[in-house]
Amino acid sequence: MPTYVSLLEFTQDGVESIDDLPSRDEEGTALLSSMGVEITDHYYTLGQYDEVVVCEAPDDETVAQGMLAIASEGNVSTETLRAFSEDDFHDLVGGI
Repeated sequence: MPTYVSLLEFTQDGVESIDDLPSRDEEGTALLSSMGVEITDHYYTLGQYDEVVVCEAPDDETVAQGMLAIASEGNVSTETLRAFSEDDFHDLVGGI
């Protein structure tokens, strides 16, 4: 399955209700899982982004729907990147 890296920033609402973070994480993971998205890594970070989520999904549309559903709750904004393994990218470049 394709790999994606999602960069999340807390909104003001997300910061104001930070004590709900553990339950929001569980709900978000369950939602993504129900859509066929598997979270492989999840980190909290310092700097511009507050969270980094690495996941695998069947396709771009599925991960986009999942991240939009999570962002629609109003606690985070998201930016999602399609990621390629080194071998996959070498194969891609080899086809040029």
